[in-house]
Amino acid sequence: MTIETKLDGANLIATVSGDIDGKSAPQVQSELLAALQTGNRLLVDMRGVGYLSSAGLRMLLLLYRQVAARKGKVVLVGVSEEIRDTMSMTGFINFFTLADSQEAGLSALA
Repeated sequence: MTIETKLDGANLIATVSGDIDGKSAPQVQSELLAALQTGNRLLVDMRGVGYLSSAGLRMLLLLYRQVAARKGKVVLVGVSEEIRDTMSMTGFINFFTLADSQEAGLSALA
């Protein structure tokens, strides 16, 4: 599991690679919440995520709630078809804007 974060203006871009499961979800959550201390616009690049467990879904929902409480927005980039299907079946997909590229994601945040 690797997490890289960078600021692009007012946007926090987080690139996550590896499986997000019960073991790694708390790490992703704590790192992204720490990086989001002052911001309210988050782009999570998930092109490197092959598996997202229910713990990963809960972590994404928590991030969404934290950002939404600040009147912000979360965009997920490069979500695999399998993860997209799971998010769709559980209703989680309704909370997020999905994009195919970082450029499209940053446009959606603007």
